[in-house]
Amino acid sequence: MTGTTHVVVVGGGYAGVMAANRLTRRDDVTVTLVNPRAELVHRVRLHQLVGGSDDAVVAYRDVLADRVRLVVDTVSRIDAAERGVQLAGGGTLAYDYLIYAAGSGSAEPSVPGAAEFAHSLSTLEEARRLRAALDDTPATARVTVVGAGPTGIETAAELAEQGRAVTLVCGGVLGPYLHTRGRRSVAKRLTRLGVTVVDGADTKVTAVTRDTVRLANGRDLPTDVTVWTAGFGVPDLAARSGLTTDAVGRLITDETLTSVDDERILAAGDSAAPSNLPLRMSCLNATPLGARAADTVLSRLAGERPEPLHQGFYAQCISLGRNAGIYQFANRSDVAVGLHIDDGLGAKIKELVCRGIPGHLSKEAHKPGSYRLHRTPGGADKRRRLLSAHRADAPAAADRVV
Repeated sequence: MTGTTHVVVVGGGYAGVMAANRLTRRDDVTVTLVNPRAELVHRVRLHQLVGGSDDAVVAYRDVLADRVRLVVDTVSRIDAAERGVQLAGGGTLAYDYLIYAAGSGSAEPSVPGAAEFAHSLSTLEEARRLRAALDDTPATARVTVVGAGPTGIETAAELAEQGRAVTLVCGGVLGPYLHTRGRRSVAKRLTRLGVTVVDGADTKVTAVTRDTVRLANGRDLPTDVTVWTAGFGVPDLAARSGLTTDAVGRLITDETLTSVDDERILAAGDSAAPSNLPLRMSCLNATPLGARAADTVLSRLAGERPEPLHQGFYAQCISLGRNAGIYQFANRSDVAVGLHIDDGLGAKIKELVCRGIPGHLSKEAHKPGSYRLHRTPGGADKRRRLLSAHRADAPAAADRVV
């Protein structure tokens, strides 16, 4: 390829910003980042926005390379045949390569009443609406948080630390990803904060009303504010554009993060499904995937063979209010192990992680190519074994959707 190569990055989250910054390593590459907001949503702090201790946004001027053009708009369709994206605000952007980093959001709840009466907080707008709703209720109002993954646990702890009466409905076990030891530590901390934890197989929510959360066991929990954190979904942009996705809507790629439909389209972050075996939706995976997608483009431009994906480091970090947290270690299959760090040291590590994400992005903006965590040794062999087992159990093609 001769002349200037134009890359459009769809989505300005952790993965998209990392990819855009890294692409500026080459002077003959121009980059346009399309995002619906004029600032980066610091998603790992959304629960703090709800609690009032952070605004959960970072100015793009602090994390985005000067050479990256920011277009504040929404992509309504990707036209792979014409190599262009249509913008909701009008007009089309042409590309030579496209990196699809559309991220994730709340899954549309199927439980009757949940969409009408419960608040989600996977986006900045949702978190702000929840904050406003809490401000409009007395401090004694009953808050019910549905979903006991990291978002639910963090939100419950944040509000309980303020003196709110919080019930956390697990719909199963508390912290499904956590090791048993880590789960005990989290439960102990929530008890100290006064959170009522409702767990067990019969605690799935079957209906939500304005003032009640009904469980599968027939129990009705009185509530004044209901927060829904159960499940995430991804935008349907890839599917609407005729690209091959998995059942959830993530863009299916090969191990270099290249779309199975088009070598000029790549995916990174929560909306990517490499070999139909996606990584866990998390900031831990989003940023490295952004770097990997950019490296694939740069390798092709250099006439080199792109390296395959090999994530080699896994963990989960959860805050439990402002004064405690847990850092859960995991093996290279992303399965939690018995080792964890909790209490005050866990909170300090969580804060380092939250500060570290924009730090990595900023460093890459000023020195593209400096980020190295996606090259952590040891992940390649494990990834190959996982792929082999996955293909033997469920061929990728069986779950593809066009």
